[in-house]
Amino acid sequence: MRSIYDHELPKTAANFVALSPVSFVERSAEVFGDLPAVIHGTRRYSWAQTRDRSARLAAALRAMGVQRGSTVSVMLPNTPEMIEAHYAVPALGAVLNTLNTRLDAALLAWQLNHCEAQVLITDSEFAPVMDKTLALLKSVHGRDLIVIDVCDSEFAGEHACLGQHEYEELLAEYAPLVRLEGPVDEWDAIAVSYTSGTTGDPKGVVTHHRGAYLNAVSNAATWTMPHFPVYLWTLPMFHCNGWCFPWTLAMLGGTHVCLRKVDAKLILEAMADHQVDHYCAAPIVHSLLINAPAELRVGLGKVRGLVAGAAPPAAMIEGMARIGFDLTHVYGLTEVYGPAAVAVQRPSWASASISEQARLNGRQGVRYALQEGMTVMDPESMAEVRADGAHMGEIMFRGNIVMKGYLKNPGATAASFAGGWFHTGDLAVIEPDRYVKIKDRSKDIIISGGENISSIEVEDALYRHPAVTACAVVAKPDPKWGETPLAYVELALGARVTAQELIAHCKSLLAGYKVPREIRFEAIPKTSTGKIQKFQLRERAKSNEAIG
Repeated sequence: MRSIYDHELPKTAANFVALSPVSFVERSAEVFGDLPAVIHGTRRYSWAQTRDRSARLAAALRAMGVQRGSTVSVMLPNTPEMIEAHYAVPALGAVLNTLNTRLDAALLAWQLNHCEAQVLITDSEFAPVMDKTLALLKSVHGRDLIVIDVCDSEFAGEHACLGQHEYEELLAEYAPLVRLEGPVDEWDAIAVSYTSGTTGDPKGVVTHHRGAYLNAVSNAATWTMPHFPVYLWTLPMFHCNGWCFPWTLAMLGGTHVCLRKVDAKLILEAMADHQVDHYCAAPIVHSLLINAPAELRVGLGKVRGLVAGAAPPAAMIEGMARIGFDLTHVYGLTEVYGPAAVAVQRPSWASASISEQARLNGRQGVRYALQEGMTVMDPESMAEVRADGAHMGEIMFRGNIVMKGYLKNPGATAASFAGGWFHTGDLAVIEPDRYVKIKDRSKDIIISGGENISSIEVEDALYRHPAVTACAVVAKPDPKWGETPLAYVELALGARVTAQELIAHCKSLLAGYKVPREIRFEAIPKTSTGKIQKFQLRERAKSNEAIG
């Protein structure tokens, strides 16, 4: 029913604009144009220059036929060109596809074909794999691309070119667009990101301008980020569009400190040289910083980190506190734009012991301020579980910070949205204070003799041993118990410990049936964002063959 407030009060250009993070770039160029935006080796760009370069790229892409609904794929490390792509491509209403730089040619060709990429921007470091990729794309899928080569000044290797255009020359050819406009409809797709493959079945996750805008704002609100943060790119920007932080930094007039390679020495040197105050990373990167020589941390200011990408072990959270880093734990998935929940640190936690703080901070927490719903439900009945820390269900999200769906996969989209909520596949409990704690992925629960064993709980116990730098626990088939826990372990440099000693260590922390029956000291397969690929380890366990 229409009311008096609907009469002659229409949406107009004066009072309604589609939400898009592109608007943040225009504002920072207008208001903070003289302030630093990008640092990369010897290169420095202000916000006015960054906006100008992005608008030149947008003009060049438009001349190539890129428009609303076109896909522009990029194969780039964390460089200025990657930042500019995040600003230029959405400004045309086109869709940004950031490729995982560690994938093989066959999978890259499949993804480029699946998202119907029209243009590829690629860094010379990846010329060998992209040369093979483009050949496969042509021979297998019958598709050609317009290729733009990036010859980054910070890449020490050969600057091989695969395409018709060199990035800097292309920017010089075009006058910048008068304005980076953004979409007419905020529901328009802004990006397609392929799941990282921990299940072996990547899907094209389509996100929209509204969600990217709101999650960029949520990042700042969640982390209480001030204006002008100095942010180090330890997180790959190809992963969930850098958790929307390219746009958060634009909103705050911050400084992007680029980093081509994740290395503890390079990270800590960049933090000291540029007085970095914020960064994001998966647990494995934080572990690198904990284990780095103490002298590398000299000269650091107050550094705040976000950890996500995998459930962080309590030992890692304790370790970061010991070396003086302020760590916040967030949780999410590609389907919710990266982080969409946070373990909000309450003032009372500061008086708890380091061990208890690690337990509290290690939870997945509560929904982001601009996410409408997050809870734990029985996926069959869709009833919320009791907030008692014992009853387990599946974490589910609902709201504007949820994907549009999976590209060309309506069945998977419908299944993931069953009952009006996005189903994450993560099994968890709600603790009495309403904070959510993951117990495991549904496929990673080990059922031994009828008892459920959380692989995460066993991994937490292993991580508490000082010799363990990485571990993963999976089910091993057993004729008597059905399944038993099998642990794969990587040791810290120079550390020595036997399987029997680790088993004894676990017995001191866990019920007997949860203790690993076998420990294998082997390299653990990981994605480029640090997630452990348990599906590979499960296959190893089934074959009963040790590697290495």
